[in-house]
Amino acid sequence: MAQFAVIGLGSFGVTASLELANQGHHVCAADISEGTINAFANQLNYTVILDASDETQLARLDLTSCQAVLVAIGENIEASILCVLHLKNLGVKQIWVKACSKSHHQILSKLGVSRIIHPEEEMGVRVAHALNYPMVSQYFALTQSTFIVELAIDLHLSGRNIGWLLKERNSDIKPLTLRRDDNFNTDLTLDTELRHGDSLVLLGSKHYLTKLTKRFKAL
Repeated sequence: MAQFAVIGLGSFGVTASLELANQGHHVCAADISEGTINAFANQLNYTVILDASDETQLARLDLTSCQAVLVAIGENIEASILCVLHLKNLGVKQIWVKACSKSHHQILSKLGVSRIIHPEEEMGVRVAHALNYPMVSQYFALTQSTFIVELAIDLHLSGRNIGWLLKERNSDIKPLTLRRDDNFNTDLTLDTELRHGDSLVLLGSKHYLTKLTKRFKAL
């Protein structure tokens, strides 16, 4: 079990806090609104009413012992930036920050935070990918050009084997695992048969994965 702190309990901060708690982690959640804190006090390990722009108040929390601090303050960019500066002064190493605008992102980049998050944009991208490639149930970017994707095997692919699926010449796609019901098979060959309801996890370049998913759409 790790310890995290989330500062700012808008919809994004609340969702992150509750999910971390559901995963078994200890979560310290802070917000300037007493009403917001009271609404979630029974669902989180520790909640505190806090003005994140005040370094003295932040210093009262043991934030340096956290694996990471997520600054999820909404539209108050000044409070977000001040909070980040104070966290750095206090010696917090892992600082993740929700950015509200391009200028906010630029300032956070100069401050050298661990990660800048654009939740609305990132979700918009994921939704667009899901709409365009409905057979891709999950994807994860390792680099800008290399992805891990999970493909849902539909009825029209049932009975085919992995070799048929990956018949693209010079393709760099590698099958990682096949999930069937609750079992995972990592001992895959080109002769491994696919069945309706399977999920196949692949690693490869964006170029060849895109060509593969286009083939799916054309079937």
